[in-house]
Amino acid sequence: MTMPTDSISFHARLTPQRLAARDLLLQQEWTYAELDDLIGRLAAVLQTRGCVDGERLAVLARNSVWQVALHFACARVGAIYVPLNWRLSGTELDALLQRAEPHLLLGDDVAAGRAQVEDFAHFIDSAKDLAPAETPYIPPDRVSLILFTSGTSGQPKGVMLSEHNLQQVAHNFGVTTRVEAHSSFLCEAPMFHIIGLATNVRPVLAMGGSIQVSNGFEPKRTLGWLGNPALGITHYVGVPQMMQAFRSQPGFDPAALRHLTALVSGGAPHASEDLLGWLEDGIPMVCGFGMSEAGTVFGMSVDCEVIRSKLGAAGIPSPTVQTRVVDNEGNDCAVGMPGELLLRGPNLSPGYWRDPQATAEMRDGASWFRTGDIVRRDADGFFWVVDRKKDMFISGGENVYPAEIEAVLADHPEIRECAVVGMADAQWGEVGYLAIVPATETPDLERIRSYLSERLAKYKVPKHLRVVEALPRTATGKLQKARLKDVLAKEA
Repeated sequence: MTMPTDSISFHARLTPQRLAARDLLLQQEWTYAELDDLIGRLAAVLQTRGCVDGERLAVLARNSVWQVALHFACARVGAIYVPLNWRLSGTELDALLQRAEPHLLLGDDVAAGRAQVEDFAHFIDSAKDLAPAETPYIPPDRVSLILFTSGTSGQPKGVMLSEHNLQQVAHNFGVTTRVEAHSSFLCEAPMFHIIGLATNVRPVLAMGGSIQVSNGFEPKRTLGWLGNPALGITHYVGVPQMMQAFRSQPGFDPAALRHLTALVSGGAPHASEDLLGWLEDGIPMVCGFGMSEAGTVFGMSVDCEVIRSKLGAAGIPSPTVQTRVVDNEGNDCAVGMPGELLLRGPNLSPGYWRDPQATAEMRDGASWFRTGDIVRRDADGFFWVVDRKKDMFISGGENVYPAEIEAVLADHPEIRECAVVGMADAQWGEVGYLAIVPATETPDLERIRSYLSERLAKYKVPKHLRVVEALPRTATGKLQKARLKDVLAKEA
């Protein structure tokens, strides 16, 4: 047996009494020595339960330090951590569980009513009775995390990430946002996302800093924590809608946030006017661009003047990320010309869990990952995200895939055909519009909305439903979603 090689074990030996984690709601703290001990004991529980060597541990739970500890414990015994989006409908979760086939399924109150779920708190509590496990050397290229994301076909895809991938993700984000040993991250993004479990956690713990965890975003409460000098928070990552919610709070005082190294906005386009507001207040509002398969792809400076000079840019490629911008024939695009973004680097996922076809499609045959995103770069090497090749849109930081919604409605008796598009929205960034060609004279739109709500997560249900005579199509019958957007925009 060998000593664990993760950052928690390292700092537990080097600076054992340094703060590693704080649960802001429980008001509980862990030093690096205490967090390392907890991880070791949880690894022992996993060993006794046979959840080792590629077995999956699935979790349906709100954010907690215990989730972080469980993820590290899985890595120490060779198990794979699978955090699940508890906001999904029961049908959607069933599909993910069928794909993951977990050895163990844990849940807190968000999993109430679901069968075969072991109590999350009881599982954590059982670690108290065990000594920290002796763990074998686990090759860093072994998968330790699966993050599920819906494909454009509506089928779930599990993005596999190894410890080596996650170390590169930590390095890339840490370099771009100046993460240091004194840094402290307020962690509110859900831990079933790459931001919540990797971006918010790995960079700062790699450097010997600390994480401060809450179970979710509440603008007034979050602002109080960010502005509390006793907590010493330096970094916060969220979607543009969360940042806009800060500024709309009564009595908002930007001076209380000027000590922050960076507020990082990602997951959706951030309006230039709002960005300028933050910069004028002396607060570095940093836009970034990433994805589950690669972590942070582009990083922007935390210097307000640099951000202002490249307003709206996603930044430059992160240190270990190689990029190409290509046209439809695969030729490299000239500076300033839009094209599809291709990626390569040690941060990239090895593929999708038990989905060889999707894994093959994500590569172009020469190890380049095809993102499906349209970007352009300037002469200084800064990138702007222009559009998405696919129809996916982002609403409130969540990816929404129209094909999934359309498939749910395929057999609805009141609908002959339908299409979903994402359109700009001041509050959510983008929202879904559902265009319906009815099969009956007077379709009940509220009944259709309820039908969707019973089968899909709330954020996937289109905000606007419209009845149309026909969907615009080409001569060959191909749906023209760009034209459909124009029609709906005129009616909005």
